[in-house]
Amino acid sequence: MPVPVPEALDDHASLAVAKAAQSRDLPRYLWTSALAGANVGLAVVLLVSVSAPLVAAANPAARLVQGAVFGLALTLVVFAGAELFTGNAMVMLQGWWRRTTSAADLGRVWAASLLGNVVGSLLLAAAVHAGGTLTGPGTSMLATVTAAKHAATGPQLLWRAVLCNALVCLALWMAARTRSDGAKLAVLWWALLAFIASGFEHSVANVTVFGLAALDGSIGWDALARNLAWTVPGNVLGGGLVVGLGYAWVAGRRPAAVAALATAPDGEADAPAPALAG
Repeated sequence: MPVPVPEALDDHASLAVAKAAQSRDLPRYLWTSALAGANVGLAVVLLVSVSAPLVAAANPAARLVQGAVFGLALTLVVFAGAELFTGNAMVMLQGWWRRTTSAADLGRVWAASLLGNVVGSLLLAAAVHAGGTLTGPGTSMLATVTAAKHAATGPQLLWRAVLCNALVCLALWMAARTRSDGAKLAVLWWALLAFIASGFEHSVANVTVFGLAALDGSIGWDALARNLAWTVPGNVLGGGLVVGLGYAWVAGRRPAAVAALATAPDGEADAPAPALAG
């Protein structure tokens, strides 16, 4: 049976404490965040590599194939251990709701994980570009995809990002409600299949997508900045408010006192930390 919602929320509240403590060691935290960006980037590269020939041939199965392989992203993040901004949008808001972490903790984790994700994504894009593996159909697909994303209006990008991170955080939330690694893999895979095949917008994945296209010269870096300006807030709304605070409200009344919030940074740093999750 799934772990009860209140118990899963308590687990995430404890995880938020661990993330807040880890973020105080900024160099190491940025490294784990960069790893998450690179992990998502690897899934993007896999997606383009296996689906570009299908897209070039106008094969209707292309999106299904793309969704089927993108589960690699959260599999690497969750099981290898890395800090993904879009998952932190949910976890840190749940910790704040349960009063185990402060608003300052939330802001620090969000800012550091997003920065690390962007750096890791761009470094991965630069390595792939230098390797020259995404040529021909891959390069054409990236140019087409980024042009379509850039042509979308701001509100369209926002709502696609809301829907995307609602699915991503539902995947992480469902994974938190099971103790079976096999079940975790299954729920992560299904939710990512849904968001990719539906054409929604993931801010961190887009850094690799636009980075690769910009390095190829098919689009400018300003297009990436515009995309993030809309997709980052949308991801926070979908994953943080809709899923994160939505299930926190379902779990019961917000605690009236700060019971688990550590007041001394040294005390937080010495506390046992749960395993990292996205």
